[in-house]
Amino acid sequence: MRPLPELTPENAAFWTGGAEGKLMIAFCKDCDQAIHPPQIVCPRCWHENVETRAVAGTGRVYSYTINHQPWAPEMQVPFALAVVDVDGAPGVRVTAEVVGADPESVAIDQTMRVTFLNIDDVWFPQWEPAQ
Repeated sequence: MRPLPELTPENAAFWTGGAEGKLMIAFCKDCDQAIHPPQIVCPRCWHENVETRAVAGTGRVYSYTINHQPWAPEMQVPFALAVVDVDGAPGVRVTAEVVGADPESVAIDQTMRVTFLNIDDVWFPQWEPAQ
C-alpha cells in the first residue's frame, strides 16, 4: 500500500499528468526556471507566474539505491529507486521506482524514460530503462 500525496493546486498537474502519459513539471513563465517540487513562487526570481509543462519524460540516472528491506508486509523486494536528471527541465531530478529491469542492472548515467503507476486519482512516475 502506497500513501497517496495530497493534491494541491501547485502539485496536481505533476501527480495527475500520467493519465495522459505526460511528466508535468512546473516552470516560471518569467525566467523559465524549472521548479520541482512544484511551488507557487519561483525560487530564482520570486515571481508567482508559474505554469506546468509536459517535458520529454526521459533522463539520465544521477544516483540510485537498491532496497532489500520489506518496510511493509506486502512490499516486494529487492527494488531500485533512481534519482533521474529530467531532460528538458534543467536542475530537476525526480526520484522514483525503477520498473521493467533487474534492480542490479541500474547504473549511473543510464538513460531512463517515464512510465506511470495509477492508484486512485494519482499517477506515480516510475522509471524504466530506455531501449
